[in-house]
Amino acid sequence: MKTIDNLNFENKRALIRVDFNVPLNDAFEVTDGTRIRAAVPTIKKILEKGGSVILMSHLGRPKEGPTDTYSLKHILNTVSKLLGTDVLFANDCISADAFAKSAALKPGQVLLLENLRFYKEEEKGDVGFAEKLSQHGDIYVNDAFGTAHRAHASTAVIARFFPSNAKCFGYVMAGEVASIDKVINGAEAPFTAIVGGAKVSDKILIIEQLMGKANNILIGGGMAFTFVKAMGGTIGKSLCEEDKLDLAKELLQKAKARGVNLFIPTDAIIADNFANDANIKESNINTIPDGWMGLDISTETIKTYSDIIKNSKTILWNGPMGVFEMNSFENGTKQIAMAIAEATKKGAFSLIGGGDSVAAINKYNLADRVSYVSTGGGALLEYIEQGSLPGVKAVEA
Repeated sequence: MKTIDNLNFENKRALIRVDFNVPLNDAFEVTDGTRIRAAVPTIKKILEKGGSVILMSHLGRPKEGPTDTYSLKHILNTVSKLLGTDVLFANDCISADAFAKSAALKPGQVLLLENLRFYKEEEKGDVGFAEKLSQHGDIYVNDAFGTAHRAHASTAVIARFFPSNAKCFGYVMAGEVASIDKVINGAEAPFTAIVGGAKVSDKILIIEQLMGKANNILIGGGMAFTFVKAMGGTIGKSLCEEDKLDLAKELLQKAKARGVNLFIPTDAIIADNFANDANIKESNINTIPDGWMGLDISTETIKTYSDIIKNSKTILWNGPMGVFEMNSFENGTKQIAMAIAEATKKGAFSLIGGGDSVAAINKYNLADRVSYVSTGGGALLEYIEQGSLPGVKAVEA
C-alpha cells in the first residue's frame, strides 16, 4: 500500500482529497471536528517533509451551485487552529484565482479550496473537471475514506492524471483500508459481527457478505423485529419491514446452511410511546403486547451478546442495539460497547464503523479502548460488500 511515507514531498504541492464534511450549527460553527482532526497527521507530515498542501473537500449537499450555507470558509478557522498555521482560502476550486494561489504556495503553506460540490461535475465524475482539479498539485493524496465509495471526480477520476509514483493514500485512508482488510481477509476466529440499525433492507448485503466470514452475527436495533415477526413472533407496534419478512427468513436459513450463528434478541425493553418519558417494561421479544414497541435489547440478550463478544478475537460493530439517543433505551448499546472494549483489552481486534456506532463509542468515551473507529459509515459497508472502493482502486492503479 502506497502511503505518504513512500513519497518525496520536498518542494512539491500535495493535492489532498480530505473529508471535511463536518456538522455546523446555526452560527456556522463546527460542532464536531473529528474528521478534520483525523486528517491533521497526514497534512503535518507532508509539511514536515518540505511540501505545501492544497486541501479539497465537499460540505453538505448543495443543489443549486454556490451558496453561503455550504461554503468551506466556515471551517477555515477550525482547520487553521487544528493545524497550528494560517490556512489560505480560495473562494472557488477551479477559478484563475484558485490556480494562482496554489501555484504560488511555498513549502509549509496550506490552501483550502472552496466546496467541490458547487460544481455538479464533481458528483458526475466529470473527466474535464477532474483534469482541472489535478492542475493544483504535483502529487495526489486521497485521505477521504468517507467518500471513497463514490466515483466522483475528486476521489476516483482525478487519480488518472497522476503517474503511479505521484499518487498515494494519506494516513486516514491507509488506516481504514488496513483495518477493514484485517477484519475481512485476516480475521482471527472467533469473528463476531454485531449488526444493528433500523432496517434489514439497509443491511442485507453486509449480512450476506459476513456469512462467508463471521462465526457469529448478532442482530440488534429496529431491524431485529422484522426477523422476530418472520419467525412468528408478536411485536406490537415495533418497527417492521412487512415486505422484507421473506427475506429475513431466507437470511436465517442461509446462516443455518453455512454454519453461522445468527443471533436474534430474546428480550426487549418495550415502551408504550416513542419517547424518553414513556412507560417502559421488559418483555420477551416474541410476545410484545399490542400498543407497545421494542426500543432496546434487554437483560438476557445483553448477557448472551456480551459473553459472545468477550470470547471473540475479531469484532466488527455496525449499528446500535436500540434508540440509544434516549437514555431510557441506551443500556443495550452501552453494554455492548463496554463488552467490545473489554474484549479489546483481552487482545481482540475491534473495528467500529457506521455513524451511529461511532456516535455511541464516543458518547461512552470508549474510542481509545477499541482497536479502530472508522470515519466512513457508507464507505465501510460498501468496502465489505464489494471488496474494494472506487477511490481505493484509483490510487492503487
